[in-house]
Amino acid sequence: MAVDGVNVGVVMWPIEDWPEMGERWRQAETLGFHTAWVYDHLAWRGHRPWDDAYASLAAAAALTSRIRLGTLVTSPNFRHPVPTAAAARTVDRISGGRLTLGIGAGGDGHTSDGDVLGRVWSPRERADRFAEWTTQLDALLTSSPVSVTGKHWAAREVTIADGLVQRRPPFLLAAGGPRGMRLTARLGQGWIANPYAPDASGLNSVRESLARLADVCAAEGRDADELAKVLLTGFTADPWLTSLESFRDLLGRHAELGITDVALHWPRPGTPWEADWSVFESVAAYVAGD
Repeated sequence: MAVDGVNVGVVMWPIEDWPEMGERWRQAETLGFHTAWVYDHLAWRGHRPWDDAYASLAAAAALTSRIRLGTLVTSPNFRHPVPTAAAARTVDRISGGRLTLGIGAGGDGHTSDGDVLGRVWSPRERADRFAEWTTQLDALLTSSPVSVTGKHWAAREVTIADGLVQRRPPFLLAAGGPRGMRLTARLGQGWIANPYAPDASGLNSVRESLARLADVCAAEGRDADELAKVLLTGFTADPWLTSLESFRDLLGRHAELGITDVALHWPRPGTPWEADWSVFESVAAYVAGD
């Protein structure tokens, strides 16, 4: 359920052995979180093994029945639009229409798969690829058959959209610049904020980004209020999981800015995402209305 008008989800770590990992996904649903997210990487910040995002979501979809499932985020770094669309359709079908696709341009270093194909793209190249990839993915998940030819990818007579449960899984775009925000206004059902400020609060950054998003949407003829605004936590000094009181305060402050969804991280001892389990449980109980 939503609290203060905000949906609260949790980022999962696809690194545990099965069936323990399956129990984690079930637990996320039982605790009452709105969405369980997973990063789409081959490996992330040295964590191994790191299971595939879409295979993990398919397994989670078969083990759960209510919680929404999503990528936060998937990107063109190592994925072609066609098999990505097919994987998304499969998860959408297994989950009964519970898939949300977070999409981003991807990182530029080895910690986030930016160089796994033998090169690192410049910021402009990543923006070009992001726009083309997202546009093709949208076409593949909304029309059939689809034939497209771009600078980076092509598809010929591909039929994928016919099997979807949802008309098209919602697209949430991680976009900080005007070009990405314009793409969000054209194709997105939501926007993702990922403020990075290890020694400071992310509130001002989120406030400024939301103002830019509103301006871009207005210029594109899109009402920014139609978009979900998702905040990925864990990369600023904001104490989201220090106490229930701190969580409630931060949730309220971000709700006032217009944030509609917040993603916490499942606690991991010995990492920057370490948290007292009793606090995490109290936050989950608050989210669930218990």
